[in-house]
Amino acid sequence: MIIKVENGITRHPDWRMAEPINLEILQGEQIAIAGDNAAGKSRLIEVLTGHFPLLMNEVKYDFSPSPLKMVSENLKYITFRDSYGDTDGTYYYQQRWNQHDIDENTPTAGQLLQEAFRQADESVGRGLSDEEREAARKQRTAFRKKLTDLFHLDGLMDKYIISLSSGELRKFQLTKTLGTGPRVLIMDNPFIGLDAQTRDQLRDLLQQLTRETPLLIIMVLSKVDDIPDFITHVIPIEGLHILPKITRQEYQQQLSGRTLETLPKAKKEWILSLPQKDLTQESFYPEEGKEILKFSNVTIRYGSRTILKDLNWTVSEGEKWALSGENGAGKSTLLSLVCADNPQAYACDIELFGHKRGTGESIWEIKRHIGYVSPEMHRAYLKDLPAIDIVASGLTDSVGLYTRPKPEQREICLRWMNIFGIEELADRTFLKLSSGEQRLCLLARAFVKDPELLILDEPLHGLDLQHRALVKEIIDTFCSRKHKTLVMVTHYKEEFPKCITHSIYLSKVHL
Repeated sequence: MIIKVENGITRHPDWRMAEPINLEILQGEQIAIAGDNAAGKSRLIEVLTGHFPLLMNEVKYDFSPSPLKMVSENLKYITFRDSYGDTDGTYYYQQRWNQHDIDENTPTAGQLLQEAFRQADESVGRGLSDEEREAARKQRTAFRKKLTDLFHLDGLMDKYIISLSSGELRKFQLTKTLGTGPRVLIMDNPFIGLDAQTRDQLRDLLQQLTRETPLLIIMVLSKVDDIPDFITHVIPIEGLHILPKITRQEYQQQLSGRTLETLPKAKKEWILSLPQKDLTQESFYPEEGKEILKFSNVTIRYGSRTILKDLNWTVSEGEKWALSGENGAGKSTLLSLVCADNPQAYACDIELFGHKRGTGESIWEIKRHIGYVSPEMHRAYLKDLPAIDIVASGLTDSVGLYTRPKPEQREICLRWMNIFGIEELADRTFLKLSSGEQRLCLLARAFVKDPELLILDEPLHGLDLQHRALVKEIIDTFCSRKHKTLVMVTHYKEEFPKCITHSIYLSKVHL
């Protein structure tokens, strides 16, 4: 036994599962905790890590052969939420693109890694002889070098956390955590945001670790069709019910017989029946079929680092683009230029909706035609306001300033929340929702003003099988209407909707 819970009931009623928790994870097992959005996966993890205290019966641990005694030293949990550094109140939505606002005393990624490793070395070294301590240090140093090389982190060591792409941030978090040598590693959706090559490399590394070390891995998965081979058992969770632990093969057999619901006909017809805007009266919109975006030899640099170099790209009205590329290749930077969030746009030859940037247009003239969702946006929503207020903020393109929607605005917000299957969450506060429910709220926010240009950066992050299929169908239906243009980013080819007509792939700039 490594972890055991007997008749576990959390002290706070809001944290409880449907029945008392009875669970045992044994030596030699590698675990996936799988279930739909809001099923209770994170709630169970908070119990296993001790964050949700239990009545009477506490969680039992046996971390042998680890010499460390404290739970916090042996058990590490990476949530992989869309965040940059600590959840501090100084972060704002466009901060990644305004790096001059970063305090010069802020530690770099390399400094944060060094400090985490130093603390781990001090813990491991307690009670060892000088010879044993030195041997352990050399072994850990070699492994950390392997991690750094695997994730290509050498070029990131002098960057601030805020400057990392979402994929780079995940690589940093993995290195920081694995490098401390935990006995138990819990990872929440570890593969999202990683490009295909890095996902394969991470699978291989984790498989090697499970073969060669005592490491217990517990993966929390919404994307349950992506369970790696080294996982031996699955703990399914449905509606706050923890189902019996089964083998990975048994779970996959159950999954193969599952059918996914399609977008109901009534919802599809409602989207298709939305009134057609008279864009001929819009001063900041091109003629039908003309260019929506035009980038001419666009280069973006931060200090000595070049993110984009001599990029030429044209998107015409009605085209549907798939944007893909390596982690850190500049995909989110490119989209920040489109959405008027990156001040470097004014120094580049960029035209949006037929107007050259920096010729007197306001960012609100640009944003009124754009619906947008991204990891950076998800990170920026830190206030615990009703979900419908978050959706309504898409009507005014605000992030951080919120007003209660008027009755007619509330009605359209509720309709879009109904389309995404989250209408019943309207009055629940945003931070009380699961990360998947939050993503669905932000998707509804992107559609709520019926935009002409949809910019969807990793829109299916953290969504379960049913919701991924649903969102893809919503995108296809919405984009079948006149004057609709799409740019979508994902690292999974199967996540692109059927409507895609064009594609562009970005590679890292190597100078």
